[in-house]
Amino acid sequence: MAKTVYVVGTCDTKAEELAYARSLIRATGVDAVLVDVGTRGETDVADVPAREVAARHPGGVEAVLGGTDRGAAVGAMAEALTLWLTARQDIGAVLGLGGSGNTALVTQAMRALPVGVPKLMVSTVASSNVAPYVGPTDIAMMYSVTDVAGLNAISRQIIANAAHAVAGMAQWQAPKASGDLPGVGMTMFGVTTTCVDQLRERLDDTYECYVFHATGTGGQSMEKLAESGLLAGMIDTTTTEVPDLLMGGVFPCTQDRFGAVARTRLPYVGSVGAVDMVNFGALETVPEKYRDRNLYVHNPQVTLMRTTAQENAEIGRWIAERLNRCEGEVRFLLPLGGVSAIDAPGMPFHDPEADAALFAAIRETLVTTPRRQLIELPFNINDPAFADAAVAEFRKIAS
Repeated sequence: MAKTVYVVGTCDTKAEELAYARSLIRATGVDAVLVDVGTRGETDVADVPAREVAARHPGGVEAVLGGTDRGAAVGAMAEALTLWLTARQDIGAVLGLGGSGNTALVTQAMRALPVGVPKLMVSTVASSNVAPYVGPTDIAMMYSVTDVAGLNAISRQIIANAAHAVAGMAQWQAPKASGDLPGVGMTMFGVTTTCVDQLRERLDDTYECYVFHATGTGGQSMEKLAESGLLAGMIDTTTTEVPDLLMGGVFPCTQDRFGAVARTRLPYVGSVGAVDMVNFGALETVPEKYRDRNLYVHNPQVTLMRTTAQENAEIGRWIAERLNRCEGEVRFLLPLGGVSAIDAPGMPFHDPEADAALFAAIRETLVTTPRRQLIELPFNINDPAFADAAVAEFRKIAS
């Protein structure tokens, strides 16, 4: 199927710039379609009018274009565009142009597309914090330098660069390597690095191991790859982003953690690596309510707080409740000898009572089935025997 570049923006305010980008892409010989997501009135510039996109909203066109609240209309259009764009089968690339509102709108839809589909956003906010727009995906952000408000010597060059870039991405695909192995996603933190290194050593002969640093975005990125069809399974040993979500740390997951495991039903081996800690910044940034806790300065920018028995019980229940939604092959491993490198005898976070509360909560909450199993091991998570067991379980369910 021929690939198309979708140029997306608000034609009620950016018609000239969007049409210019479309013309440059077409001049390279690549098909380009201009999609209007404006909410202030129709124009005759777009190939796909705003009403057609709005019609994909669950509430219909009126839910997007029928109100007077611009913020609500933009949010509804973002939902409609997501549904419209993810239904396309011929996407070669997506190019967005605009300011903060259009950037939020278009990138929401871009984030729903699989990793690997080219996505480029020319934006006035691309030189600031773009994490909310990019998330765990491969969106490329290009700073517009001047506002996207008319064509001039600067904006023509920037838009031309973007148009030619997406035309090239649509026309030229990454070559497939003959020796590519199936991919397995792994989560890692400094205190579980030894575990993950051993997993990689044991699996490198049959899998490409993609390791994700569990800093909030890492877990999201692994799950995004899973939903993009780029993983054969996951060995999610390090779920430390959960404590940060529940206790207010700086590396939190989202409420959708483990959602891709449920939706894809990919083979999944998980554990509770580094859930003995909540992450904060420099020591002085630790919230006042936590200042009297067991704190460990990992480096000048990262301070770790040991989780309590009560917190660990909450963490265990949260994880197990989400695993109960997973109907694929799931093996969840409990390292009874400690969940991190510093949760071991003689180490600063060694706390058998807190660990026992974590394990008990998971035992009580997780509903085991022939496909969803809980496996308890008398090892620390970094012991070679734990890695052996994790690999053995993964090979069983991934074969």
